[in-house]
Amino acid sequence: MTYSFRPRGICAQEMIVDVDEQGVIQDLRIVGGCDGNHKGLAALVKGMKAQEAMERLKGISCGPRPTSCPDQLARGLEQLLAKS
Repeated sequence: MTYSFRPRGICAQEMIVDVDEQGVIQDLRIVGGCDGNHKGLAALVKGMKAQEAMERLKGISCGPRPTSCPDQLARGLEQLLAKS
């Protein structure tokens, strides 16, 4: 399943995540923001269960911001898992 959402409070404009039937992240694409950080985040979560990624990334902040790209991904995954 491909899930796309617009993160809030960060530089990225869109996150697109592909999760298979077993709940494993197959791909992550992030539009806008810090390209290198997003490539690193995508490489780290690829092959990881969406539930585990959500638990590990939720609550991470970015400088003075109360959220971050990892936190926004976690929130998006949380919404996706709630629909499943």
